[in-house]
Amino acid sequence: MNSSWICALWFFFAFLCSRRRCRGRFGIWSLLLCWSLVPGAENFRASAADQPQWGQAWSRNMVSEEKGLPDSFDPTTGKNIKWSAKLGTETHSTPIVAGGRIYVGTNNGAPRDPKHQGDRGVLMCFEEKTGNLLWQFVVPKREEDPFFDWPETGMSSPVTVEGDRVYLTDNRGEVVCLDAQGMANGNDGPFRDEGAHMTTPKGSGSTPKPVAGAEIQPEPLRPPVDGTALEPGPLDADIVWLFDLASGAGVWPHDGAHSSILIRGDHLYVNTATGVDNTHKRIRGPNAPSLVVLDKRTGNLVARDDEHIAPDIFHCTWSSPSSGEVNGCPLIFFAGGNGVLYAFEAIMNPSLTPPGRGTGDRASSEATPRPGGGGDGSPGASGRIKTLKKVFQFDFDPTAPKENIHQYLSNRREGPSNFYGMPVFYGNRIYLAGGGDVFWGKNEAWLKCLDAARTGDITTNGLLWSYPLQKHVMSTPAIYDGMIFIADCGRAFHCVDAETGKPYWTEEIKGDAWASPLVADGKVYLGTRSGNFYVFAASKEKKVLASVELGDPISATTTAASGVLYVATMTRLYALQAGTNSKSVDDSR
Repeated sequence: MNSSWICALWFFFAFLCSRRRCRGRFGIWSLLLCWSLVPGAENFRASAADQPQWGQAWSRNMVSEEKGLPDSFDPTTGKNIKWSAKLGTETHSTPIVAGGRIYVGTNNGAPRDPKHQGDRGVLMCFEEKTGNLLWQFVVPKREEDPFFDWPETGMSSPVTVEGDRVYLTDNRGEVVCLDAQGMANGNDGPFRDEGAHMTTPKGSGSTPKPVAGAEIQPEPLRPPVDGTALEPGPLDADIVWLFDLASGAGVWPHDGAHSSILIRGDHLYVNTATGVDNTHKRIRGPNAPSLVVLDKRTGNLVARDDEHIAPDIFHCTWSSPSSGEVNGCPLIFFAGGNGVLYAFEAIMNPSLTPPGRGTGDRASSEATPRPGGGGDGSPGASGRIKTLKKVFQFDFDPTAPKENIHQYLSNRREGPSNFYGMPVFYGNRIYLAGGGDVFWGKNEAWLKCLDAARTGDITTNGLLWSYPLQKHVMSTPAIYDGMIFIADCGRAFHCVDAETGKPYWTEEIKGDAWASPLVADGKVYLGTRSGNFYVFAASKEKKVLASVELGDPISATTTAASGVLYVATMTRLYALQAGTNSKSVDDSR
């Protein structure tokens, strides 16, 4: 049905409602009838309840408006389980729901396509209604050094979806734009080398052995030397464009990229996951950006930070950016791997980058061709790469060591701080959790609140309150009805007054919390690394509504969309809906 028919229907409705006899119930019935005839109306209703990015857009608050959600479920009996689907053997990516599809990153521990064998990063796309696999994005691991792309960890980044475009930072540190339909509607391009991109180089496939301090560089993924590439099939993804952060921006990948891409206008804001080398004591990309901006239409590099963060990164850059408007100015908030929170002005004018800096504006002869320019993403590499303008900076841990920081490796008593969770913008404040690195740093960790309206260096005058956590923290806080909910790796779950930072209550939980809590429907949902899933009442009084032992570690944050909860364990994705019963979990599915 074309636009003229749509307009005709609406004029017909207006005419009916203008007549006295046709008002009231008939007018309402006419509205519903006309709306139901509009093409895409059903999709609009569904998308109104989608969760197309991690956290709220773009405050990153871990709160959902969904209602009627279950407060318990049972995998043994199938109670409140709509369906479940098998994943790989390690899943650290939070499920994202948009356009009738669910996206979750995992590994290739349980191959869905026989042509893809061995360790890979995998993004799976499921049908929201049934849990059937629609397509998957399969990416070979980096094989120069295991510390570039840690074995078996899979695809850790959650996607961000806008319309029919899916944006992702994959396990190799490539920012990709995918077609939400996969190959179902053909290879749309302009990227045409999907077969080469999913094929490992000849003779590869085994995990490389690390050589400490070796002069190894991250390399682009090139087609096999013998020219034989896998043939894309109906289960494979359709790449629209691709930008390699290592070769295109000088990033030094470490362990595995974890980035939830922020969209603002025509721009993508991406934390680069640049970090230390395999000695964990050396920065091999001192000029690497920590935050970059790409044109969402082409993948061209538009801007980067110029704060010289890289030399002071203790481990890696895993915190994704958030955004909010302060005094009429849209800001991007970014927690760097150096333990400093930054605010930058958002880019307002259209992209000015010339064709050729990304890989999406042309078909490529290589799987990931090196973008034009200097390849280090520095402002001097191209006169058109902008520098993000800083508004403020806040040193999260001002008394921590600032010199020779890598001497504190494995020191659990003292050392610098860094971040895993995201800064949350709420009520002109920033709420951020951080502290010693969970793998290599000190135990101390805090939840802090600061004034987002200040400018300059706000380390001494921007802090509103600080709340000590039990031990290490990877969560992003959830702010709801004057309360903050957050979990830490000291096996404690906290409810804190958002205004003062005073605790309402704490609860001991089983297992470390790598996931963030989700508040929805008056409840708080949280999974832990011990495989326990908790449901709390979102209240100032402590109430544990349910505790489910899944026996499978959970790293991902729970997602709510269209009246359904999505819980991803290491090996399985559960779709939970009140009143459903799938009999029991089918491990073969």
